[in-house]
Parts: sequence; structure tokens; C-alpha cells
Amino acid sequence: MKHFGLITVRTQSSRLKKKCLLKINDYSIIEICIIKCLKANIIPIICTTKNKTDDILEKISKKFNIKCYRGSEKNKIKRWFDCAKKFNLKKFHTIDADDPFFDSKAIKNSLELLKFYDLILPSTISRNGGASEGYSFKMKSIEKLYISLFDFKFKNIDKLDTEMIDFFLKRLQIKKKIFSGMKYQLKKQIRLTLDFKKDYDLFKKISKKISIFAERKDINRFLKNNYKLSIENFYLNKKWEKKQKKFETPRLK
Repeated sequence: MKHFGLITVRTQSSRLKKKCLLKINDYSIIEICIIKCLKANIIPIICTTKNKTDDILEKISKKFNIKCYRGSEKNKIKRWFDCAKKFNLKKFHTIDADDPFFDSKAIKNSLELLKFYDLILPSTISRNGGASEGYSFKMKSIEKLYISLFDFKFKNIDKLDTEMIDFFLKRLQIKKKIFSGMKYQLKKQIRLTLDFKKDYDLFKKISKKISIFAERKDINRFLKNNYKLSIENFYLNKKWEKKQKKFETPRLK
């Protein structure tokens, strides 16, 4: 069974400009995500926007000879659905390019759980700013999620901001499970997502000691032995939480 990873990425980031193109050693963040997938026999698909600024991401996909889908900027649920439909995917896992230290074994295990469920959710620790493990969807579950968006009072579905995806998933009545494989989870006081320069600085420090393609267990072991380093950017989760609270809930029809 083939494993597909939809790498959700765009260059127009508000807090850290063009963060997906920032380099660690000789590789950009987006290239790290692609190479990690390929090393683990996960088929990566770049899932980006139609914006001119994201032309560079399509060029990178051609460099690696992988597929690229370009769709809605704000509505990433629609982007995932349209991408899966275009490439006739029966199931897939979402990979956020903000989180290059994802664990490929966790992705494969999550996708395997779709034998029994329609949707696999990342752990609470992961979703609360640690480093998202991503979501595993069956085609029927992403389609149901996409259709549910039409319940909201929005003229142009492309303009509906679905960045805070958990709000929309809560309404979805399907068979779902939280994936809580402890060996793949980050510890509570570790932040390995890329939103601010301080995050980028931490990534570079980690890469001087272990491979940028390291799996989660190796990162956990390293940060456990380097506690002071691991908490350098954790305070930034407060900013992430404020953003969550500011999210303007769309109104139902």
C-alpha cells in the first residue's frame, strides 16, 4: 500500500517571512520535508496555493520530480480535498512544512490505523504548538469535511479561513481516533514548530548536533539530554495560544 504525504506549505507567512525557504545546513525547510518523506518511502505531494509567490514551490517539486497541487490560499481543507481528488488518493497524511522534525514511522502507523477508522487525529500535545504529527484522512472523510464547510455563511468557499482546523473537525460525525503513540510524541515542554526566528535559531542549534533528518525518538533523546536548549523557545507557545483565541469563528447559515 502506497503512503502519500500532502505537504501543506506556502511562502506568504506573516510572522517569519518565507520560512519554508529558510536553510538549515544545505537544505531549505521544504526540501528537508520532501527528503524525509522520500527516505521513508512516503510519496510527497506539495500542496500549495495559486499565488505567484508560490511558483518557487512548484519549481522545487519539479527538482525532486514529485507532484504539486496549487489551490485555495486560506481554505486548506478545500486544498487538501481538491488535491486528493485530482490525484485520486484513497487516503493520505497531512504534513505541515512548519514541522520538519516530523516522524515518518508515526505517519505510516497513523495511515495504517485507517483500516479501522475514517480519520486519525494528532495527540493533544502535538496540536498545542509542539510540532503537529498531522492528520490521516480517508477520501470519504476529507470529502465529508469539505462538504460540511457549506454549512457556514460564506459567499466564496475559497475565502473561508480553515487554518484552525480543529474547530471544523469537532463538527464532523465520523469514526475518528487520536493517535497517541508515546514513543513518537514530543515531551510537554518542547516546541519544534517554525513560526518565529527563535524557533529557527533552535532548529539550527539542533542540526549542529544531530541530523536534520532525525526521527522523533532521536530528537526526544537529544533534547532530554539538553534541557536548557529544549526550553529556549517554549514560551512562544503563549503567542500561539493567543492566535487560537483570536480566531474568528465563522457563522453557520
